[in-house]
Amino acid sequence: MVFGSIIPSTLGSLSPQQALDLANVYLESAYNASDPDIALVLCHETEVSLFQAKKAAKHARNQMANEGIASAYIDLGKLLERHGHGSESQAICKKGEKLGGNVRETGRFSKFTRTGGNVQSLKEVAHPAMDSQDFGSIHLSSSIQRNQLSATVTLEHIFVENLRPPSIRFKLPEADERLHDTPQLACCLALIQTFQSPDDILDPATRDWLRTVEKDMDEKNRLRTMATDIVRAFKRDEIKDAKAVAEVVYLAPVLDKDAFQDLLSEFYSGIDHSGLLKFHQLEGLAQLIQAGDPGYLSADDLVKILGLLSSRLRDTHQQSTQHMHQLTLAVTHVLDAMADTKVTGLDREKLHEPLSSYLSELKGSSDPYLVFQAAYAYQALLCVPDNETAWQAAMRRTGKVIQGLSGLMSAVKGLDLIMFIKGLGDIQKGFEGVSKVADIVVTAYDNVTTLAQSGQSFVDSLKEGLSFERKRDWYSALRGADVMIRDGELATFRKLVCEAPCRRDPAFQWGVCQRLGEIAANPMWDVNTRQSAVSFLGEIYREDGAWGQQTHIKQWILNILMQVSSSSVNRLEYAEALLRELEMSGNDKKQDLCRTARQKGPMSYPLKINLPELATPSLLDRVQSRPDVEGSLRLLKKRRTKERGNAVYIPPQAKAGFQAADDARFPLMERVRQFLESDEKVFLLLGDSGAGKSTFSRELEFELWQSYKNKTDRIPLHINLPAIDKPEHDMIAKQLRKAEFSEPQIREMKHYRKFILICDGYDENQQTHNLYMSNRLNQPGEWDAKMIISCRSEYLGSDYRDRFQPGDRNSHSDSSLFQEAVITPFTLDQVQAYIQQYVFLHQPLWHVEDYKQALELIPSLKELVKNPFLMTLSLDVLPRMVDPGQHLSTTQVTRVGLYDHFVEQWLERGKKRLGEKELNPQSRAAFESLSDEGFTRNGIEYMKKLAVAIYKEQGGHPIVKYSRLVDEGSWKDAFFSRKDRLLLREACPLTRTGDQHRFIHRSLLEYGLACAVFDPQDRETTSVSEAFLGRRGSVSSTLSFEIESSTQETTATVDREPDINSPLVWRNFVHDHSLLQFLEERVQQEPVFKQQLLAYIEHSKKDKKWRLAAANAITILVRSGVQFNNADLKGIRIPGADLSHGSFDSANLQDADLRKINFQGAWLRQTDLSRSQMTGVQFGELPYLTEDGEVCSCAYSPDGKLFAAGLADGSISMYSTSNWEKIRTLSGHTDETRCVAFSPKSDQIASASQDTTIRLWDSGTGVLQRSLIGHLNDVIVVAYSPHGDKLASGGDDNMVRLWNMATGECIQTFSGHHDGVLCVAFSPNAHWIVSGSADCTVRMWSVETGECARILCGHGNWIWKIAYSPQGDQVASASEDKTIRLWDVETGACNNILTGHNGSVDTIAYSPKGDQLATGSADLTVRLWDAESGVCQQTLSGHGDGIVDVAYSTGGDQLASCSMDETVRLWDVSIKASRFISNGHSMDISCIKWSPKGDLIASSSLDKTIRIWDGETGTCRQVFTGHDDSVFCLAYSPQGDQIASGSFDQSIRIWDVEKRTCIHTFTGHTASIQSLVFSPQGDTLASASDDVTIRLWDMTTKEHRRTLYGHADGVKSVVYSPDGTLIVSSSKDSSIRVWDAGTGECRQILVGHTKWARHVVFSPQGNQLASAGYDNIIRLWDVDTWASQSTLTGHSDRIISIDYSRHGDLLASGGWDKTARVWDVATGQCRAVIQNFEGAINGVAWSITSDDDYLVTGGENSSVLRWEVTKDEEKHRLRLLWGVTNGSFTIAGAAVQDVQGLTLLNKELLRQRGTVGEPKGLLREKSKRLASMASVVSMLKPSSAIAVADPSSFDDAPVEQPEQVEQPVLPEQT
Repeated sequence: MVFGSIIPSTLGSLSPQQALDLANVYLESAYNASDPDIALVLCHETEVSLFQAKKAAKHARNQMANEGIASAYIDLGKLLERHGHGSESQAICKKGEKLGGNVRETGRFSKFTRTGGNVQSLKEVAHPAMDSQDFGSIHLSSSIQRNQLSATVTLEHIFVENLRPPSIRFKLPEADERLHDTPQLACCLALIQTFQSPDDILDPATRDWLRTVEKDMDEKNRLRTMATDIVRAFKRDEIKDAKAVAEVVYLAPVLDKDAFQDLLSEFYSGIDHSGLLKFHQLEGLAQLIQAGDPGYLSADDLVKILGLLSSRLRDTHQQSTQHMHQLTLAVTHVLDAMADTKVTGLDREKLHEPLSSYLSELKGSSDPYLVFQAAYAYQALLCVPDNETAWQAAMRRTGKVIQGLSGLMSAVKGLDLIMFIKGLGDIQKGFEGVSKVADIVVTAYDNVTTLAQSGQSFVDSLKEGLSFERKRDWYSALRGADVMIRDGELATFRKLVCEAPCRRDPAFQWGVCQRLGEIAANPMWDVNTRQSAVSFLGEIYREDGAWGQQTHIKQWILNILMQVSSSSVNRLEYAEALLRELEMSGNDKKQDLCRTARQKGPMSYPLKINLPELATPSLLDRVQSRPDVEGSLRLLKKRRTKERGNAVYIPPQAKAGFQAADDARFPLMERVRQFLESDEKVFLLLGDSGAGKSTFSRELEFELWQSYKNKTDRIPLHINLPAIDKPEHDMIAKQLRKAEFSEPQIREMKHYRKFILICDGYDENQQTHNLYMSNRLNQPGEWDAKMIISCRSEYLGSDYRDRFQPGDRNSHSDSSLFQEAVITPFTLDQVQAYIQQYVFLHQPLWHVEDYKQALELIPSLKELVKNPFLMTLSLDVLPRMVDPGQHLSTTQVTRVGLYDHFVEQWLERGKKRLGEKELNPQSRAAFESLSDEGFTRNGIEYMKKLAVAIYKEQGGHPIVKYSRLVDEGSWKDAFFSRKDRLLLREACPLTRTGDQHRFIHRSLLEYGLACAVFDPQDRETTSVSEAFLGRRGSVSSTLSFEIESSTQETTATVDREPDINSPLVWRNFVHDHSLLQFLEERVQQEPVFKQQLLAYIEHSKKDKKWRLAAANAITILVRSGVQFNNADLKGIRIPGADLSHGSFDSANLQDADLRKINFQGAWLRQTDLSRSQMTGVQFGELPYLTEDGEVCSCAYSPDGKLFAAGLADGSISMYSTSNWEKIRTLSGHTDETRCVAFSPKSDQIASASQDTTIRLWDSGTGVLQRSLIGHLNDVIVVAYSPHGDKLASGGDDNMVRLWNMATGECIQTFSGHHDGVLCVAFSPNAHWIVSGSADCTVRMWSVETGECARILCGHGNWIWKIAYSPQGDQVASASEDKTIRLWDVETGACNNILTGHNGSVDTIAYSPKGDQLATGSADLTVRLWDAESGVCQQTLSGHGDGIVDVAYSTGGDQLASCSMDETVRLWDVSIKASRFISNGHSMDISCIKWSPKGDLIASSSLDKTIRIWDGETGTCRQVFTGHDDSVFCLAYSPQGDQIASGSFDQSIRIWDVEKRTCIHTFTGHTASIQSLVFSPQGDTLASASDDVTIRLWDMTTKEHRRTLYGHADGVKSVVYSPDGTLIVSSSKDSSIRVWDAGTGECRQILVGHTKWARHVVFSPQGNQLASAGYDNIIRLWDVDTWASQSTLTGHSDRIISIDYSRHGDLLASGGWDKTARVWDVATGQCRAVIQNFEGAINGVAWSITSDDDYLVTGGENSSVLRWEVTKDEEKHRLRLLWGVTNGSFTIAGAAVQDVQGLTLLNKELLRQRGTVGEPKGLLREKSKRLASMASVVSMLKPSSAIAVADPSSFDDAPVEQPEQVEQPVLPEQT
């Protein structure tokens, strides 16, 4: 056993017998010790003592002693064996045998002890040479002394009663009275804090003052704010001298937590950053910690401060003892506070042990005060447990953590003396055995020889009595004494001193004497109390029998008395009298001691008993000399309240993000209030134009002003950002100057006040800066502010949060300080409330009921008025828009129409107002001239030209500053100087504030510019439809989806050159969404405008000057829904256009300039792109990777260079991400590779396999480095620790294993899951592992201890994947139950449940920033979610089978998803999700039907919905929801008024088309419904099911009529004959059955298909039956004979759906081969093929009423497409008229021959998507350099709201000119 002894060097002086006796004492204590750790330590001390005994016996040649020593060795060995230390036991016993002992001898003590008599007293053992000439007789052992003396020492004449604590009397101020000094302020605040104290402790005047203040909140807040301001003034004080420190420390007990911690931080920084140690700051820190509320001192703060002081202790070594005093005192106070707050886990190596060692060194100091203070600090340190284990602690020291301390301190706080003393006893018992010995051996109560003989100095005497070795009860007793003295409990303090078990401990006595001296010297105590303290000192000095004879204590008392008696300020004559008495009494030694001390004089020591001198002027003086701002704030409040007026205000609702459902809304004001009460700093308010952001901002400001009371509240400051010049710098000061605050006031508010900034119009100012960061808000010395900032949604790009979150682009933003919300459209209830308020306030022509009727009857009005600004416009202009007697249902209202009428009405009102106004002659003449020309028309022209000028001259900045002197001769003169212009300005919807002019709403500026682009009244030819009242001027016909307009109203032609001055020519509108919205509506209403836009596109073919206009034009057209299917766009120049989600089926785009086009989600099937320029084009996707088997897992390397995919065959494919080429395949696993993971350094790959092994591979070479074996079943998952030194794995053996990566050993096993472990993840700090299991739980494991700290329950099925957020505060889990749960790591609470997937969620991953989550599901989709709000941002589709893993690239711009479809898809997630919001299905379409009238199309989908489409336009009319699972089939009733739907949920629902409700549900089938059909009369519904039956339902009674049995497997299709007499069904059993509709008998079984007979349909004439099967064949059957007439072959895969055309001459079919075919029924020939779909065609249907042939198809990719079928000689051609898709990118069949500028990745993407031809190679070197330069220049440009490709900036690209070659021929649709 190797130990370090705890016994000091005095052991060497013991005799053999004494050393043996000491060993036996230890041995007995070890036998009796209940704690094995303490027993082992005592065994160690026994061995040390025996070694000394043996050594002494050898030196004394005492052979008799050897026998006892030998026996003791043998007893020790047996005890060690009992405690499980066999090897040590044998070694000890051998030592005993060597000395002659007998191991077989039994007994408790050694033979020598038993035969030699009793053990000597330990006092005699430790100190055998006690002098007989000491002050008194030799005392008994300390324990006996304590028991005896506690009953005899009472001193009841001293401190007779408890008193009130001493305090200085201050004059209490009146309300708002100036304070004299900071102590007066501290006194006031202390009284306020003790308001609940009993009245009898306060004098009447104080009690009255306190009651008055309690009722005056303003005064209370004034005083509290003053204290906070003093702290701030101290922080700004550059000198921070001793007087400032003394002043601010006065406030420590009365500060609130924030101010206290600010002050603590300031002291810390001052000490940390000062080169030379500042004594007064160190003293201030100590006093601050001592005086502050313990609840304000966090464990982390105390550890941090202690670390600083410890380092300064080391740095200050060998320096001034004054510095050492203060450092040690500060350390003491910190340690005291740490003991109080129960700080644990102090780092032993870095902090605990060095500090302990240094404090021990101070024992050698010559300064007695420093020695005591070091001992005190050491005791405090021992009460702060370090991070050792119990065994390590026992091996290092003799004691362990004292359990009695917590009870002790609670007793102190409650002043329960009995409990307190008992607690001290508990501490002693904590060292039972050891402590009993150490009390005498180490502390040496009586170990000092007589003063005459000792010759020791005062300091040496003190050192001998103080312990630095173990915890002592005297420290806790002194802590309790401090509390009692502080609270005036002096009688209790006296009893504690007299009765404490440590009363004779010299350290305790030293501390007691010091405290008595401070009482005696403190003039704040009354004279009697001070004299009692002196008397107490005298008693301790005189009564040796009661208090001991320690020399240093006697000298210490004399020193204190001399200080008190000689003080020039606090002199106490009673102390001098006592000194004279002591000098003349007692024996000669005491008299000599006293005389000698008097001759030397007092030794000074730092007692804080005098009030420190305060600075002049003091911090308080500076605070009270500040300029007044409250008066100015009151004026600002009045002005802003008046400006608000009585506007209509409806509290808005909001949602968490753009993609969140509108029904997931919450009250916005309530959320903002929560924000203001939180620690968050920025609240971003988003919303569309007119959503009510500005209205809300003004209302919020109003409410905040109403609640503003005094200077402690935050000041609400509304900032109209466009009105501030460069708000990115000093924004608050600029706004305050505008509000006429003086510079001193601004400085005052910057330093002392807090703000709520309401920043409105971020987008209007065209900002790109992070205003929070650029204004340095909440930085030291800067403005203290919370920011609420509004911005239009369409203005933002993909990474918009970086422009608002605290942080910057070079570091991770702090999302915890940021919140956002999106204002949602008005609900119907809000609309009704708005109408009520509007009518009440404005008294319009209409009444409330009139508006309500209009809402019900006018189409689209309900949608428009959901926007608050449009609501205002609507209520204002509706009475004007509707003619008397006109039926409201014939009125069409649009957004642009509302603006048209609103502007006209505003101008007419302005004209009337001016006409009634007194004008001077010149102005009157101008007015009449304008009226003659048409005042309204002139006003509109003025608006248009002003809007154009604002965009052209100011880049769209909405505020125009005009000064006649400054701007004379500028463009502004034309609008603001001439008389006629002044009249128009006054009449137009403009507002003026000083020299600033702007439109009353931003959208009116955009409307003006939109009118400049196209104004119906500007057209030379106009044709107005009477039925359309939505706008001025002409109206449009129903929008044609053909490019060539068929409308007779349109008379415009494209032969004439377009307007070169149009804003389309000089401004890029591509991303100006609000402006585009006006123009989109104009396109839909005005065919002429559509033709004008087409003219720009057409002219771009000839001249590049039109390319910007063409890019704008085609963007507008695509957004308005115009589809360019089959269009001739050859040679157009539209660089930078946004064609996302546009439809260009079979369009000709040869030789087009398509540079930087956004094709995300575009439909480009069979488009001819030959020879086009496509540099910088964006498709929104990357090429996918294909494998030879299912891909089970994937991972990016952390360095971003490699990508790994684990396959079902056990291999791992490795790719280089630079070109996505496969570089190697890792083989070795014999079963499926379930998981792959890269090490943090990217140098290693770990793979988990179902072959029960984990393999480690070198990622650079592919060499197998090691196999880890330990799991008993499939290994499912592996995860590296953040440092890469450990690997966690989970498997089907229900275990999580932890592996050492250096050795490959399993170092820990975590057991607890009850089923397979499917996923594991490390926390970012590596302290935790989380695991998810098939037992539906998530468990959190401590890596250090292996314990399960928390079990998270909530999922209802297996948990497939788990992920830790990069910030470590959140865990996300993905489950078979189709949900994702987000868990709070600290609390284990489920913060959010994400729903949306329709299948098992099998994988999940956080983006590197942690702001986004990606999930993959068995529903074949990948979803991207906002990690904070849980909102689904985007859905990515394309996989053909379930997705099992997703992984983000290191940069977060790419996402990989792998699937059982044998592919890995790579998604570009850096592109912002398009504005496209699909109104289509989100999953496969299962069935599609035309309505009997031919005007509607119905589709059903696996997404559980049925949708009704307008057959002409493709608009979604309605959506039916109600089924609980996928909807498989549909049927229209013969009248078309009802739809039947069948679902996997085994139910049939009947829907009323007109009422849009479900009117009945049929149940009875026991499996999914596969087909439905109404009888021709509509009285019966037939249903086919996978339960092998057909059921007939009575539609009148809604009862089940009959069940048809016969099929041997599921029935897939059922159909009635046209005459209703027959029912035909097809089945999975390959047969077709013909049933009698009346009797239900099976008449015929048709056999021919070799696989499932999937679909059957009768010809319109009823003479033929067609059937389609999974054998890829269509069979035609003669109904009369039921003979097979012919078979139609051509499909290469299973056929799903067939349908006859209206005349029965054509048959359409769709199938799994991704084609739809049109067959000639008579010849059986295939007349046309629609190919290059992205998925299977699940439904085909012909229009049954139109004279023309129209076909609609529904696909696996959720598309609904309407085709026109025409016959050209012998061929049939199909032309896409319109399509509704799910937004996925489609380009199959497109010709890309000689396309220029494509990247290698884009080329591969197009190749994979089935394009035809070979694109051009890379650009020539010169072109490369030019392109590189352009990219560099683009990067150097300042960032903007959106990365806009400005077509006007495109020069002709230096591309290779293609040779003249024959154009490739597009695949014919035949």
